[in-house]
Amino acid sequence: MKTAHQKSNPDQAMRTRFALVALFFGLCFLAIGAKAVYLQVYQGSWLSRKAADQYEKTLKNQGKRGIIYDRERRELAVSIEAVSIAAYPRKIADAKTVARKLARTLKLKRRDVARKLASNRPFVWIKRQATPKEHQAVRELALDGVAFRNEHTRYYPHKSMAAQLIGFTGIDGRGLEGLEFAFNDQLKGMAEDFTVLKDALGRGFDAEKKVSPLTQSGNNLVLTIDQAIQHITESALQEAVQTHSARSGMAVVMDPRTGELLALAHFPHFNPNTFKMFGRADWRNRAVTDPFEPGSTMKIFSAAAALESGQCTPSTIFYCENGAYRIGRNTVHDTKKYGWLSLQQIVKYSSNIGAVKMGEIIGPQALHQTLQAFGFGRKTGIACPGESPGSLLPSRRWSKIDAGAIAFGQGIAVSAIQLAAATSAIANDGVLMQPQVVKAVLSPAGEQLQHFAPRRIRRVVSAQTARTVGRILETVITPGGTGVKAAMQGYTVCGKTGTAQKTDPDGTYSKSRYVASFVGFAPARNPAITVLVIVDEPEKEHYGGIVAAPAFRKIVYDTLNHLNILPGKTDDRQMQLARQDKAHG
Repeated sequence: MKTAHQKSNPDQAMRTRFALVALFFGLCFLAIGAKAVYLQVYQGSWLSRKAADQYEKTLKNQGKRGIIYDRERRELAVSIEAVSIAAYPRKIADAKTVARKLARTLKLKRRDVARKLASNRPFVWIKRQATPKEHQAVRELALDGVAFRNEHTRYYPHKSMAAQLIGFTGIDGRGLEGLEFAFNDQLKGMAEDFTVLKDALGRGFDAEKKVSPLTQSGNNLVLTIDQAIQHITESALQEAVQTHSARSGMAVVMDPRTGELLALAHFPHFNPNTFKMFGRADWRNRAVTDPFEPGSTMKIFSAAAALESGQCTPSTIFYCENGAYRIGRNTVHDTKKYGWLSLQQIVKYSSNIGAVKMGEIIGPQALHQTLQAFGFGRKTGIACPGESPGSLLPSRRWSKIDAGAIAFGQGIAVSAIQLAAATSAIANDGVLMQPQVVKAVLSPAGEQLQHFAPRRIRRVVSAQTARTVGRILETVITPGGTGVKAAMQGYTVCGKTGTAQKTDPDGTYSKSRYVASFVGFAPARNPAITVLVIVDEPEKEHYGGIVAAPAFRKIVYDTLNHLNILPGKTDDRQMQLARQDKAHG
């Protein structure tokens, strides 16, 4: 028979077990409660963001980019509607099949598409800005999990026209080169964020605007470029480069009175609609970024310095050493054995020795000051990215041969824009204007937000000196001058040839590689345009008067006709100049 003590043992054990179980669950609930408090109080915001990442996707819709116009409001760059193809990987059951179909239709690598569809991301791009044909073909596949987004793509209706100047944009609509890059903040549309809400399967089921109810377009840009003159210039430049089997070419047309660029051309050109098919060297606006030795075109400014100094007149004569002039251990040569030449004839016949003698009379300091005043050795301030200041060493660092070489265009580096602007100062009665390529910024509605008026930099030489230099440059075009191939029926023109040796990798001047150029303005009496033509590394013939002058003539003649500037009587004037030159001889 059991005692009372023995009966209580099972009850006590049961109570002990119950207490332990209760304690265990109590501790569990306490731990859960503590964790809940910790998560709610200390980790609440982090968890909310984490959860939102699972069902929210924020996308950016870029507003329509502004239009780039020429000076007559003709479109040079526009934005058009395009469709991009995307996918929700979680909605795709058979990723391999979908990847194969998309890759075949869009001409993409299948492994690249498959990798995107295997992504843990809820949303992936398959192809941005697909063609209408591609868009329609993918839509006809009716693939679950494949989506379509409306975007804008940049389009250049004239393809390669002024491509190096205008530049291009990337896939996201951001300017990458040229004016597209320099004025990106003005041209770009306002970005608009919106949130796509997704269910557990990754399907989009709602969207809400977060920034603005409407996507705003960017501002429009009006250039100083004239589309017709740009076409004239590009055609003439291409013909010159191809005729002489040259490496490349550049041409500039400028209004000397305002500094406005009417055309800026390069060859070879490229198509900004397919810019990735071309090399970076083709994209560059070399007229602004690439300095070169100008050669004999620099005699324009050496002559201006000599005349402005008051120590020379057009009839001042110099002995040109019968074609060879020794300076220390160096010898300067002329293409012909000239004896006595007037300053006017030095420019007309392009005597290097004569230019050295002019520089010796006025001295290095005066020559440097004049060249610097014309804008050499410093940036012009044109609204294009990557502008080079060129190279003009301080006169205190010039040796005797440096001073002589700079006088005829060696040992100094200039950009095409600098050279065109400096020549325009001669055409503009000695006043240097800042080169301009942008005329105005317009709102999307067409209201003028900014206007870029012509900007005078400084007076470089007196009006009398500038006009005298102009008359000297007229003789370059007359019989016996180096620029006779620039002469044209009905118009008087002023100009100067340039033929510069390029340097070889060892630093010496090449015997086979040259830069041929011609720069001038027309009409001679009331100049409306300045034109510069540069042809890099022409074959067979390399003189500026043979290679570049014919292109100059074509550009000038067609441009003056386009501007409705009527021809005048030039034959009498040209004969008079020829007779005067003969009398000086």
